[in-house]
Amino acid sequence: MQTGLYVAVSSQMALEKRMNTLADNVANSSTIGFRATEIKFNQMLGDTKPTKVSFVSEGQEFINTNNGGLRQTGNSLDFAIKGEGWFQIETPGGPALTRDGRFTLTENGDLVSIKGYPVLDAGGAPIQLNNAAGNIEVGQDGSIHQNGAQVAAFGVYEANFDNGFARYDNSAVIPTTNPEPVVDRFDIGVMQGFLEESNVNAVQEMSQLIMVSRAFENITALMRDSEGTLDEAIKTLGGAK
Repeated sequence: MQTGLYVAVSSQMALEKRMNTLADNVANSSTIGFRATEIKFNQMLGDTKPTKVSFVSEGQEFINTNNGGLRQTGNSLDFAIKGEGWFQIETPGGPALTRDGRFTLTENGDLVSIKGYPVLDAGGAPIQLNNAAGNIEVGQDGSIHQNGAQVAAFGVYEANFDNGFARYDNSAVIPTTNPEPVVDRFDIGVMQGFLEESNVNAVQEMSQLIMVSRAFENITALMRDSEGTLDEAIKTLGGAK
């Protein structure tokens, strides 16, 4: 009976973690460039001889790589990435990856994110432009032109999130392993005048959140009943002559 309680606790821990990710996804369903967090759970066998008991693993988080919808804005400083690439920005927590391409120019010509973080080129240096040098035109390869001359280039990066990652300011992420600049990839590019919407399906995530919440409540009720049965058994056996 104690084993059943341990299994129930392991499942509750997994369900609680999933509820947290679902709630975060729903909260960011309107966040530009946000990629939903998913969790992969594995079965774990406990060493409970002679009977094998299955527990639920804590779960491994991963990023949903489905692209969000593209929205045309016509703003020359709005950008979206086609394919599996990321912009890189310099944050107080270190370099971070983002697909939120709402950039602006400071008075000094620094290209910064919506939060004011410098946007980086492929070499990891901040991109700086000339406010007085004319219109900004960006090619699919990320090259930035003013007055017909290339003056800078976006750093477009790809990353492996299998070893873990941390969220930063909603849509930005910091992978455990260092990202690599994209080179000679025709399936990855920069689109000027577009923004990528969140890839979260809010209705689907809400439905899953309700289902997980109900499962958590059901397990809580079962644990309460099991504890009551165990208490009754102890009382009965303890009073037996």
